[in-house]
Amino acid sequence: MGGAVSAGEDNDELIDNLKEAQYIRTELVEQAFRAIDRADYYLEEFKDNAYKDLAWKHGNIHLSAPCIYSEVMEALDLQPGLSFLNLGSGTGYLSSMVGLILGPFGVNHGVELHSDVIEYAKQKLDFFIKTSDSFDKFEFCEPSFVTGNCLEISPDCTQYDRVYCGAGVQKEHEDYMKNLLKVGGILVMPLEEKLTKITRTGPSAWETKKILAVSFAPLIQPNHADSGKSRLVHLPPVAVRSLQDLARIAIRGTIKKIIHQETMRNGNGLKNPPRFKRRRVRRRRMETIVFLDKEVFASRISSPSDDNNNSEDIEEERHEEEETKPSELKPDPPVNFLREKVLSLPLPDPLKYYLLYYREK
Repeated sequence: MGGAVSAGEDNDELIDNLKEAQYIRTELVEQAFRAIDRADYYLEEFKDNAYKDLAWKHGNIHLSAPCIYSEVMEALDLQPGLSFLNLGSGTGYLSSMVGLILGPFGVNHGVELHSDVIEYAKQKLDFFIKTSDSFDKFEFCEPSFVTGNCLEISPDCTQYDRVYCGAGVQKEHEDYMKNLLKVGGILVMPLEEKLTKITRTGPSAWETKKILAVSFAPLIQPNHADSGKSRLVHLPPVAVRSLQDLARIAIRGTIKKIIHQETMRNGNGLKNPPRFKRRRVRRRRMETIVFLDKEVFASRISSPSDDNNNSEDIEEERHEEEETKPSELKPDPPVNFLREKVLSLPLPDPLKYYLLYYREK
């Protein structure tokens, strides 16, 4: 699946292309996509393909195409504080983007069939939390992943505001999926070769909307051949935050507000202007076609000024390359103002590090 938009050179250009093609339509979704580099979820040897609008699969590891993820994110209509269940959570890429929108008081759970993929997702989540400056720009709802078949979720589990299934759902499992939703909730899943949005409008009332044609591998059916018994999947309990953690969230939020006010006061509140890449036009030699009687000869007719013009063109191209080099250099990484502000506070170092979640960067 994928290929709906052209490839980008980096994550931002990929997002620009998704916006231009109207796959990303809201600011919240755009911010989440820009905050997490898709390439970070690829194995090193496959990163060259990270910014193409294509799905990627290696063994049990799988990522859907960016155009699919953006349609899913838009259809879920995510808001801070909601609960989210990701069935077939895979690498955790989608769950992490969702967590940036849900904020500290949301619920973010994932069920994944393969234990090796769960370990991969946890590594990627740990890398994001420890190294990404985006972590400090958002209040993050950290995803929790459990191993199991999503068709064997315990019947006494809580219902969710938003549910996404990343594998093809057979018609016979449609009601099972619907029952995972709270009233007012939204379920997005591939159903009968269509990405489908289902809104629960009442205890037994539903609204269904087909979003786009897709092709997903079907859900793997439970296998009870070994024990003959179902292996129920128990989702994580909804954790109550400690007073200490609530204090950290409040302090970080206050510091962010102060930084924003200072930025606006200094006139730096505007967003960074879009980056335009200058394209150099290459000059090509023109060939002259000469007709003599009934025969045709293709040749280049030289003139005394050709050699001079050619050297002038080369010199001009070299000059243009020198001009464009500074703009093509990678800009300095943006300053993490929250980190700088916390480190400048007159507080004991252990408290500073606690406010920064003991992050390495």
